[in-house]
Amino acid sequence: MTDLSSMTVFITGATSGFGAAAARRFAADGAKLVLCGRRTDRLEALKAELTDVPVHVVTLDVTQRADVFQAFAGLPGAFSAIDVLVNNAGLAQGLEPSQAANLDDWDTMVDTNIKGLLYCTRAALPGMVERRRGHVINIGSIAGSYPYAGGNAYGGTKAFVDQFTLNLRADLLGTNVRATVIKPGMCETEFSLVRFKGDKEQAAKVYEGMQPLTAEDVAECIHWVAAQPAHVNVNILEVMPTQQAAASLSVHRDIKG
Repeated sequence: MTDLSSMTVFITGATSGFGAAAARRFAADGAKLVLCGRRTDRLEALKAELTDVPVHVVTLDVTQRADVFQAFAGLPGAFSAIDVLVNNAGLAQGLEPSQAANLDDWDTMVDTNIKGLLYCTRAALPGMVERRRGHVINIGSIAGSYPYAGGNAYGGTKAFVDQFTLNLRADLLGTNVRATVIKPGMCETEFSLVRFKGDKEQAAKVYEGMQPLTAEDVAECIHWVAAQPAHVNVNILEVMPTQQAAASLSVHRDIKG
């Protein structure tokens, strides 16, 4: 396995969930961390927790293209050579059918899950290619593979992440830069709370009667693919809780006789 202690890891959406858990996991290996997110107080709290490793925090909304490129260009020298980019910032909003969906929710998901990931990847890649090392780890979702009612635009954005990651592999062939998409299933983080816009009761119902993945489970997956030997690229890693499986095709039956 690769020694990550000398690496610099850039994590988007590091204020909670997968991002915060990944920061803690990489810190356990001694990696330098660049943590970005929109909530400065949470970033500073996480930095104060991770006292054993160098940490640089950046308050950043990944949907703002100019801010993204400014953030990458402005990294202090000790943090500027990014070895691992974890494109974790993302969200789902709403669970209405397409014909009733809120267009603002759709815009937010496209701007964050697609455009934000594109901006960060484009900002990080030239340095990786020049140094002939690096790894882009994109956080997708099983929603990009398996449709469900109300998953419309969210599933579409995550299907984009899948295909974009595979196309990265084609573009980066010969550069030694790796690309992976990790596709979690049901995981109890702030995901459902964000989807249901702060409705804690509705969010809690998503996980009733079953044991979902934890943020730490997904962080282990992120760490594992990053720690593979340099000649090994994990293209796609799909992980679900044991109590979840891909559902059978739905059939609506209303024909009489």
